[in-house]
Amino acid sequence: MKFEVGDKVVVNQTNEEGEVIDIINDKMVMVEVRGVKFPAYVDQLDFPYFKRFTEKKLFPPKKEKKFIDDVPREKKKITQRVIDGVWITFIPLSVSDEFGDDIVTELKVHLVNRTDIGYKFTYKLNYLGETDFELVNLQIHAFEDIYLHDVPFENLNDSPVFGFEFSLLTPDKHKAEYYEASLKLKPKQVFTRIQEMRKKGEATISYKLFDTYPARPYEDKPVLDLGNLAKAGFKIYDASKVRQNLEPAKSEIDLHIEKLTPDWESLSNLEILAIQLKTFEKYFDLAQAHRLPWFIVIHGVGTGKLRDEIHELLKVRKGVKRFTNRYHPAYGYGATEIYFQY
Repeated sequence: MKFEVGDKVVVNQTNEEGEVIDIINDKMVMVEVRGVKFPAYVDQLDFPYFKRFTEKKLFPPKKEKKFIDDVPREKKKITQRVIDGVWITFIPLSVSDEFGDDIVTELKVHLVNRTDIGYKFTYKLNYLGETDFELVNLQIHAFEDIYLHDVPFENLNDSPVFGFEFSLLTPDKHKAEYYEASLKLKPKQVFTRIQEMRKKGEATISYKLFDTYPARPYEDKPVLDLGNLAKAGFKIYDASKVRQNLEPAKSEIDLHIEKLTPDWESLSNLEILAIQLKTFEKYFDLAQAHRLPWFIVIHGVGTGKLRDEIHELLKVRKGVKRFTNRYHPAYGYGATEIYFQY
């Protein structure tokens, strides 16, 4: 290997000096230049000593005196950062086989924040519904990237799901309290992306998790003149007695379709999903109306479509303090726990 960790190097294209901070493989290293870390091929780097030696003059020219008025004012170099969301990035690590072909063995996983907002986050890697790796209570600041861990390439055959739960480092009453994002990878898709990456001479493949952190939803409530309604013949009830006439709430609802209708076998997938979501919203509203502290919805694992639809609804429903789809001894990953705030 031409370079070792700690070596000072020069980037040939930009003529900037940096330091090798990690060895990726026999063709690539991780370089840090003025606080910015990025992967680079070794043939794009050189040692700075030859550059310094060739620049050194045996008899340096005599410096001409300059007065303070003659010195031009230094202009600050303006670098504009591009804001384009939060990304999960993979650096493929490869070895050469006996035929000289590069074989990908691992993926280095990074979280890249290209926004001007800092986040707290929890990260989970699931295989076939089981959590294999987890990081909690981490922080990522604006325009920062964080190394998470390495994933064996062969593990992509086990349906990996890279899941994140974000919240703001600096709370904002106009922004959502939590935001979930996830990525499902398939080996064939990743292999195709790696081939495209190599053709372009790039070092990473990236997937966007979200563009902007979502806003907190607001519900505009019209102001009603109850006196005019009563004069118009409408009966006005005491709001404190409304719960007495409501259907009882349930702290747990099972949305498996066979629990909801006996004729489910004749229904299409779209009709089944509509019944499940309608039932969920009904008992969600009842749980809030009866001021339950928490509510569990059993959606099963399956393809994850019902779970994802419910999570999207929860992100915009008022009164949801938080929700989580963590492992539960009774339901596995087939249920979501919802906690309310009143």
